[in-house]
Amino acid sequence: MSQRLGDLLVREKVISAEQLEQALATQRQGGGRLGSVLVRLGFLTDEDVTNFLSRQYGVPAINLQYFEIDPQVVKLIPYETAKRYQILPLSRVGASLTIAMVDPTNVFAIDDIKFMTGFNIEPVVASETTILDGIERAYNSAPPEESLESVVAQFSEDESAVELQEEDDDLSLGDLEKAADEAPVVKLVNMILREAVKRKASDIHIEPYEKEYRVRYRVDGMLASVMSPPMKMKDAITSRVKIMAKLDISEKRLPQDGRIMLRMVIDGKKKQLDYRVSSLPTLWGEKIVLRLLDKENLRLDMTQLGFEAESLEKFQKAILKPYGMVLVTGPTGSGKTNTLYSAISLLNKPDTNIMTAEDPVEFQLAGVNQVQMKEQIGLNFAAALRSFLRQDPNIILVGEIRDFETAEIAIKAALTGHLVLSTLHTNGAPETISRLMNMGIEPFLVATSVHMIVAQRLVRRICKDCREEVPLPPQAMLEAGFTPQEVKNGAKVFKGRGCSTCNGGGYKGRAGLYEVMEVDDEIRELILVGASVVELKKKAIERGMITLRRSGLIKAMDGVTTLEEVARETVH
Repeated sequence: MSQRLGDLLVREKVISAEQLEQALATQRQGGGRLGSVLVRLGFLTDEDVTNFLSRQYGVPAINLQYFEIDPQVVKLIPYETAKRYQILPLSRVGASLTIAMVDPTNVFAIDDIKFMTGFNIEPVVASETTILDGIERAYNSAPPEESLESVVAQFSEDESAVELQEEDDDLSLGDLEKAADEAPVVKLVNMILREAVKRKASDIHIEPYEKEYRVRYRVDGMLASVMSPPMKMKDAITSRVKIMAKLDISEKRLPQDGRIMLRMVIDGKKKQLDYRVSSLPTLWGEKIVLRLLDKENLRLDMTQLGFEAESLEKFQKAILKPYGMVLVTGPTGSGKTNTLYSAISLLNKPDTNIMTAEDPVEFQLAGVNQVQMKEQIGLNFAAALRSFLRQDPNIILVGEIRDFETAEIAIKAALTGHLVLSTLHTNGAPETISRLMNMGIEPFLVATSVHMIVAQRLVRRICKDCREEVPLPPQAMLEAGFTPQEVKNGAKVFKGRGCSTCNGGGYKGRAGLYEVMEVDDEIRELILVGASVVELKKKAIERGMITLRRSGLIKAMDGVTTLEEVARETVH
């Protein structure tokens, strides 16, 4: 490798021919690797050599100074072997073992370790100095730092087993040791993931700033800080999460997406979890967001979602039609996927062929043909929809209508005897009509294909254990949107006082607000003449549509949510 490395460095103009000659002469006298000699002579830094090798051989580079090595993985390779080949085992995911190497082209070392451990070997490049330091550090197993242990201690003492799960590989619970026996960074990441499940968080945010490193959970739609790990753990935590999600740990300049499949034991109960992982380069390092997809939180019973009785009846009538389009709209995180999955589960019968195009597939549904979008190879919603029409479908679900092409194919499918379900990002049901027309769809196509539009939002539920009535003057009730008749009849609103059940917040769980607009003959006529959103909304209310604000007020009177939540999510 030495001669080859020297020639490559000269050819790439990283060093001069004279510097190479001097380094080779020094090497002949004192021995050692050429890379180390160049560093010793001051021609290059350790980082220059590893980055060059990484680029040249297409192998990720890693700085071991910031990487916490898993002691369980170190046991897989004897100390003498690690010293001889100048390698360091870093982590194991399923049947793959990641090792740091000075020379990633050393096939003898790779084959030897593959034979010794029985794992597939994934090499990363590190400098000779950091690998030798790392070997001494790992095999002498220095005690972990107190500061990190104190952060870990912020969490509960329940040392539940956390286990990576390969999509095709069924691992046993014994494969990963309990958190107490693991390296501090592994233990910390496992605790962050486990605590999120216990607190029923939907997302985990791991965020670096100039002088702070923090972890936040989104619970019931609201973000709250839960801990601040030491700044120097930033790279180690990021690398650990990226390795678990099978991302490239050396690529820190571009956003990456992956997923982590886990099995956990929480409160004596075994749970299967799926985390969608997104890394984003920011000013102070990579921010990582994990979206927690817990099958147990998926409610497929439509009566439990929060529809008003008349709205639910209309929605069920629309999805039981043999053809046409039903659209569910709302911002990200408003529960659209849950509503569509509930509709699909109601329609999922042995005599029905259901095809879905999703990005990503959030939950696997038995008996439903689900297709994951892959934009990089040209599999987008439009391409999937075209293929679906040749697959003899009864019902088609399109994850999202984003462009004219997808909208056009979906509408044609709805007009040729298929039931099409999809989502759009709009503020309300009547606005969806205008959005489709702005995309370029002709009004007569919109009028004939779309049968129903459902707009929805999620609001926090008042905690049942500390709910109490709030006295409110009649004028404030009228301004919020209650009718004079309701105020006269003594309509009441509630709030949560705050208790141990809801951690003093007054809220626990979430409920849906729904605006269900049926496209009947009168609304069709308005669409055909190009009526405005205001006119469409006015006519829909005349025809019995319950608006989002009205849905919220009904739930406020029923003690489900507060007026503040309704005002936060809806407009008058």
